[in-house]
Amino acid sequence: IIDKISHTAYTIISHPPVFITPDLLEKYVDVQSRLSRPETLPRVFQMYASKPMPREIGGSISYTKQNPNKVANAIDPKVIGKALDTAIEARNLDAAVGIIENGYATKAFIRNKLLRQGLLPTGTFAATPMAAYVLATNFSDFQSAMDSATATNVAFAGILAYVGFTASIGIVALTTANDQMKRVTWAPGIPLRMRWIREEERAALDKIACAWGFREKWRQGEEEGADWDALREYIGHKGMVLDRTELMEGMD
Repeated sequence: IIDKISHTAYTIISHPPVFITPDLLEKYVDVQSRLSRPETLPRVFQMYASKPMPREIGGSISYTKQNPNKVANAIDPKVIGKALDTAIEARNLDAAVGIIENGYATKAFIRNKLLRQGLLPTGTFAATPMAAYVLATNFSDFQSAMDSATATNVAFAGILAYVGFTASIGIVALTTANDQMKRVTWAPGIPLRMRWIREEERAALDKIACAWGFREKWRQGEEEGADWDALREYIGHKGMVLDRTELMEGMD
């Protein structure tokens, strides 16, 4: 009966006239999670972004093609996380990798992240010169060693240098932090901006590796089998490394 319920839910959501909204997608993931049936989740994630949108015109239904890369088609990270947990609990590696590929790795998700998390820093960076000039103008009034214009220019340059240096150190610290990495790390040569943009994808693959591999740290790296070899190869194609030797326990 569990398989029948799961199949019925998939039949409904994949029916052409049914438009997949964020709420509907979340409910579908919740149903399949309760049933422990993650097999259809990657396909439904793909349909969420690419399924033609139904429109009723003159009593008949027509379909409009969607752009899967637009920001609005990004899936909520919480929904992706729940789907991934379902696949891991069901020990379905293909579904787990498919969820990552159609969730965290999509252009829509990346663009949505840039919009949500990159808009404020970008706006702050753009407003910094103006704010620095206003501060420099005010600071020049508190000195008498040089004329006001020269003092303003010196203060302006100093403020920009300080802010730029401090921000650079912060960005490097943010993008190179690896305390959260357990078994999957970035391969040498991956740009810092790409590491930040794709961190959710890396963390998800790290979660899969920890779930499929040995839990004992002293045994990690000894895993064998077709699934493990396929996972290692897939991670390598993504610009990441599974069990980098110098980071393993006892190998530093």
